[in-house]
Order: sequence, then C-alpha cells, then structure tokens
Amino acid sequence: MMLPPAVEEAQVLSHLVLHNGNCNVVTSVRARAAESGARLHEQGRSRLHQKPIYHCRMPSELSVIHRTVVDRDGIASTYETIRPHIRRTPVVEVDGSDFGLDGIHLVHKLELLQHSGSFKARGAFANLLMRDIPAAGVVAASGGNHGTAVAFAAMKLKKPARIFVPEVASPTKLERIREYGADLVVTGKRYANALAASEVWAAQSGALAIHAYDQVETLLGQATVGLEFEDQSPHLDSLIVAVGGGGLIGGIAAWYSSRIKIVGVEPEAAPTLTRALEAGRPVDAEAGGIAADSLAPKRVGKLMFPIAQAHVKSVLLVSDESIREAQKAFWKVLRVVAEPGGAAAFAALLSRRYQPQAGERVGVLVCGGNSTAVDFGKTSSM
Repeated sequence: MMLPPAVEEAQVLSHLVLHNGNCNVVTSVRARAAESGARLHEQGRSRLHQKPIYHCRMPSELSVIHRTVVDRDGIASTYETIRPHIRRTPVVEVDGSDFGLDGIHLVHKLELLQHSGSFKARGAFANLLMRDIPAAGVVAASGGNHGTAVAFAAMKLKKPARIFVPEVASPTKLERIREYGADLVVTGKRYANALAASEVWAAQSGALAIHAYDQVETLLGQATVGLEFEDQSPHLDSLIVAVGGGGLIGGIAAWYSSRIKIVGVEPEAAPTLTRALEAGRPVDAEAGGIAADSLAPKRVGKLMFPIAQAHVKSVLLVSDESIREAQKAFWKVLRVVAEPGGAAAFAALLSRRYQPQAGERVGVLVCGGNSTAVDFGKTSSM
C-alpha cells in the first residue's frame, strides 16, 4: 500500500528513564501540533528541544539518565558508542539476473553475520551502553532475536539478564540465549504474552526493561544499519526492509530521511505496519505465519510510526510460500542461510510484489540467520 505524503518531518523524541522504573516520555512535531491545536510552522521547529511533554505520572524524585532524538546526529553518535562491540557486516553485490531478476543491480547487506545472528545486537548494545543498568540487570521480551541479542550484550558487558520468549520462539534462538548465560523464561503463545510477563518481572525486580523496538536507544542502534549500508553502498536507489515491530525500518528510515526509497515488507499473516497505516495509528494486527518468531509482535511501536509515515515509501505483503522460496534462492545462489524473517525482504522482489525500475540499484537487508535449517549433527559426512 502507498503511504500518504508526509505533512511534517517526523521528529522523534525525548526519552526519560527514571531510577525507580521505566517511563517513556515522547514528544514529536505531530504531538506538539495536535496538543497546541495549531499547525507547526517553520519558526516553531526549534521548540522540539524544549521541556518534553510527559505521558506518564511523574514521581516526586526523578533521575534523568538520558535524553536524545532519533536523527542523523544521534544515530552517528550511537554508532561511535557501539562500534567497538558490533561487527561491520559485509555487503554482496550481484547482478539481478543471478536470481532471474534481469535489468537491476542487487546489493545484499548480510546482517545475519552480526553478533547473535541478527541486527538486534546493535539495539541491545545501544541500550546497555547508553542507559544506567541497575544491580538487578536487564530484562527483555522477544520472539527470539532481540532476546538473543540482549543476552549476548549482557554477557559481554557482564550484566545480569532475564529473557522472556513465547512458545513460538525458534529452538535455535532459545539455545543461544541459554549459551549466553541469561535466565530464560518461555511463556505464552505470542510475543505480547512474553512482553506482559517481562513487565511484571521488571516491576518486581527493578531490572531495566529493554524493549525490542519501542525504545529510543533501540531505534538508534538499529538505525546504524542504515548508516553503515550507505557508507558501503552510497548509490542505492531503494532499500527493502522486513518489518516486525518496526524498530529496524524506523531507524533506517530516520537515517535516510527520504533520500532513497525505503520499502517495508511484512508477511501476509502479520501485517502490523500495514494495519497501522490504514488506521492512522498503531493498532493490533494478526500475528502468525512462518516468521512469527521475528515478524509478528501484534502491533508496531509508537516511536517508529511517525517516522514510517514520513519516510517509508510503501509497505508490501508477502506470502509464507514466497518467504520459503527466498530462503531457497539465498542458499542456491549465495550459499546464505537466512531465517524466514531474514528472507522476507527479498521475497518481495522474487515474488514480484516489488517491481523495480530498469537499472535500479536495490538494497536488500538480510536481517537474520537464526534458522533451524542447518544441523551438521545430522550430516553423516562432510
């Protein structure tokens, strides 16, 4: 579906973390315009950095740990912070004809080679390095990849971590979380159930909650994928990105800021951003399909939504079968093993849901590789 033209440039956000818990404080150009009842004019844009609007009850004693905006300066600063702890993942340029896509150039960014097997390590390290961590450590809810990344970052930085995952989480991801030394709790059928359980634990223990996508530091961390990709491939015309909760595409869209075409891709069984754009706000959507452990959070984040409205060109839906075909094609042509969520973006190209122009340079983000498809233990000989 095509998105409505942006009325105002999406600016996200001021964020406070309180010493006695988590309290997200979000203000945007849109919020200010709505609350004032007046259209925001150019001369009013500087007011974005004034005292934020509080969307929670404020206790009497506050300790402001961090405040930031999701913009190019903030993303660049975050990259410098997390750079010693992450991998600069490679890109692979191939002719589209290698995949039967004649007349275009493809640039795949292999973020599945990132620590913990997905791009999520970037947001995890951003949170652990840019926020104060209490003695109780951190807690996260995840379909699998975010929990794996938080467990990895916590292990490297020697912080306690407890990870809540739903029953649909991949066995590969559960194994990795355990290997990284985090406490693992499997609960509920979907991500929303695991999130609710994690929030209870955070309130009881005092652990710092690290949200998988609706957290400023998470967005800033994921956005560094865009910064890095542009540095490696500065002449892209378009970039195709899988969508779950929206932290990845939100961060990348904030980095590129409409300088190239950003296209989102969702499974037909988990149309979270599609439904949000139809409703004009984040709403609950179906949450199922082959990529349910990574692309089915029930609804997109509030922080990424105005960024998507402003800077995401379109959102496409792909079938489970087309995702499977993309996985097969990655292995056949590139010998790359992508998990379903990691192959979803490419599925839009192979299924012709996205039809590039002749000569278009298309970036494809292969965002995860925590798959059960490879088991060398079952191989009789090598």
